[in-house]
Amino acid sequence: MRAYAIGDIHGHLDLLLRVHDLIAADMALYGAAPVVHVGDLVDRGPNSAGVVEHLRQGQARGEDWVVLKGNHDRMFARFLRDPHEPEPGLREALSWLHPRLGGAETLASYGVRAAGDRPLAPVHADARAAVPPEHLSFLEARPTWHRIGDVLFVHAGIRPGVAIEDQTETDLVWIRAPFLDHRDSFGPLVVHGHTAIDLPTHYGNRVNIDSSAAYGGPLSAIAIDGAEVFRLTPKGRVRLEP
Repeated sequence: MRAYAIGDIHGHLDLLLRVHDLIAADMALYGAAPVVHVGDLVDRGPNSAGVVEHLRQGQARGEDWVVLKGNHDRMFARFLRDPHEPEPGLREALSWLHPRLGGAETLASYGVRAAGDRPLAPVHADARAAVPPEHLSFLEARPTWHRIGDVLFVHAGIRPGVAIEDQTETDLVWIRAPFLDHRDSFGPLVVHGHTAIDLPTHYGNRVNIDSSAAYGGPLSAIAIDGAEVFRLTPKGRVRLEP
């Protein structure tokens, strides 16, 4: 089996276009294959609106792209529906517009300014007016996992010992410790993001591809070719050793 995967984008359209170019160059050598984006399209970066539109248009014109839902994508869509609706994965003291989470930057990319400094009601009204309905529909329709052969793609991870069909959406987009601390096989190799690290890392039972684009790091893409996993670079493939 062959596939590509792209880590957490967080509003960086420029970085996304670059890794799509890396994938196109790799496909020219090895052939076409599906491209899976593991979620967190929005928040913190400068152009979340552009990222959503780029991916939405790509799927509409028939690109072989899978776009998964991340916790930030869910928070954005939930805010647009009802800004008072609790987010189960988020600490009670925080909200999507808290500076740590990047919601204000996402709304700014749609033309809603000073979202973190104004009362909630007018910010929500402005957001509903500014965000195209097709963007909200796109975010809400994102799947939470995708399997190709012996590889499972998901945003945050899975709860060990629970069949994928029985996983909760909150675990799939938010989980950390029970998944990250698990050392045994999950069955399929799990490719995920959500937990920021420096570079894609192969842990044997999982591959983390969130290389901290949200915090000034690169956006990473990997190629999966049979049992091997490679990080894509401008100079070609770099094999990830388990």
